[in-house]
Amino acid sequence: MTQTGPAALTNEEVARYSRHLIMPEVGMEGQLKLKAARVLCIGAGGLGSPVALYLTAAGVGTIGIVDFDTVDYSNLQRQIIHGTPDVGRSKLESAKARLNALNPEVEVVMHEMALSSTNALGLFADYDMVVDGTDNFPTRYLVNDACVLTGKPNVYGSISRFEGQATVFAAEDGPCYRCMFPEPPPPGLVPSCAEGGVLGILPGVIGTLQATEAIKLILGAGESLVGRFLLFDALKMRFRELKVRQDPDCPVCGTHPTVTAPIDYDQFCGIAPAPVAAPTLGSTDVTVEELRIRLDGNDSFLLLDVREQREFEICRIPGSVLIPLGDLPARLSELDGHDDMIVHCKSGVRSGKAVALLRDAGYTQARNLQGGILAWIDRVDPTLPKY
Repeated sequence: MTQTGPAALTNEEVARYSRHLIMPEVGMEGQLKLKAARVLCIGAGGLGSPVALYLTAAGVGTIGIVDFDTVDYSNLQRQIIHGTPDVGRSKLESAKARLNALNPEVEVVMHEMALSSTNALGLFADYDMVVDGTDNFPTRYLVNDACVLTGKPNVYGSISRFEGQATVFAAEDGPCYRCMFPEPPPPGLVPSCAEGGVLGILPGVIGTLQATEAIKLILGAGESLVGRFLLFDALKMRFRELKVRQDPDCPVCGTHPTVTAPIDYDQFCGIAPAPVAAPTLGSTDVTVEELRIRLDGNDSFLLLDVREQREFEICRIPGSVLIPLGDLPARLSELDGHDDMIVHCKSGVRSGKAVALLRDAGYTQARNLQGGILAWIDRVDPTLPKY
């Protein structure tokens, strides 16, 4: 007979979760805790995919997902919640369809928005905990501060290339993200996954650890990662652990906090606002349309590519000369006689640094290709492969 009562499990749910129910650490009481739980996932990408899939499979009653992106081919190497037919589709719609197919008993709530200082507190208040699957520092600090201010545990994860990290911040009597990282790194110092790459399976490892920690927090079982910072090196297949203590002088969770409401996190992380208008020829930047005109006119100038050799092998703008950014200071002599230069990388970030270096070295006519080769592919030559 199907059980009755507001928190009872149906016969179908008993069958679905039977392997949980026979475990003494879970049992019926624990499964009902999972069913009553509300977990908010920030992002439906690399980390968010395994987190949402495993929490849904485990029977967490309500899963909220915050995202506003669409599925791209480059996502499919690691964002396993999406499939090839989902390319171009909203990530939230794609994720919800997959999760509903996996477990229709779970309520999936879509929050199609950019998390911001104005909406984070109200959003977090409706959930028991937050799982951070973000990939940028402003949002990480925002998630941390909002978790501390609303009293919600922050199940943290991050990934880059072959390395990942996981812990639980902002739990009761535990440290927060700012206790370990009081200040963000300088802008551009830590490459994003789009710039530095990431092993496709790595978010599966770290995201699964995050899902495990979330379930343990809900059950009140085992020893959590509160106060322990787990580091994973996939190349060496090695885990290491650092102890993290709550900082009494932390500006958010310390004895005398100075951050009592969300702040401007872009400004805090040193990220300048986007320019209102695109620079034109003759300024520091040049557009891809202007570059095409110069190439078509056989103008005399040097097109310098500062990406890595492996990127150059994927695609290149015809006529470009490769000198990776890291090699540029030692190879400046190769540029002698080339006063007129247009410099590009993948998206314009590294080439912007290269232009600053070149101008300081006396190459005052060096200019940055706005948007990099990605903009060239989008607006000039879509036949090139995009990575």
